[in-house]
Amino acid sequence: MDKPDNDIVNLIKGCRDNDRAMQKKLYQRYYSFAMSICMRYGENREDAVEIMNDGFFKAFKYIRSFELDQPFEPWLKRVMVNCSIDHFKRKSRMLFEDDTYHTETIAGQSTILESITYEEMLSLVKKLPDAYRTVFNLVAIEGYKHEEVSKLLNISTGTSKSNYSRARAKLQIMLKEYFGVRNG
Repeated sequence: MDKPDNDIVNLIKGCRDNDRAMQKKLYQRYYSFAMSICMRYGENREDAVEIMNDGFFKAFKYIRSFELDQPFEPWLKRVMVNCSIDHFKRKSRMLFEDDTYHTETIAGQSTILESITYEEMLSLVKKLPDAYRTVFNLVAIEGYKHEEVSKLLNISTGTSKSNYSRARAKLQIMLKEYFGVRNG
């Protein structure tokens, strides 16, 4: 990614001056981008909107820390992911499980994955329990390592690995059911 164009730089400078019109323009410009990130973490659309709005609030609050010679989207993505993690911690109504769990792969799994749309996969991920969904998103989508996830969520590395493994196993089962695949 390249550094931001002049239009973005001007929007950011306006946001730094607390110009509400510039904040609104930045919000509108990056709404879809931010929402696509938050939808992966929220239980439903309302959750995602809440996370996104918190994210934009924090982005505007800390926009002075953004370096104008850097690309803006990765910075905003980090803010949204961090807000998603904060939201997850606040809810903390689930318990993490800390035992080992092994899964078997589905025969024909790559064929199934090639047949599913992003929206279909997102709807299946949303059905995962909160702990599994959050760890799955951080590892599989955002590219975090289990050690990083454990620090972010205040869980052990083993718990992160276990929840990721269980999320994958549940997704495999859901994919099999979705496509009508039966064990042979």
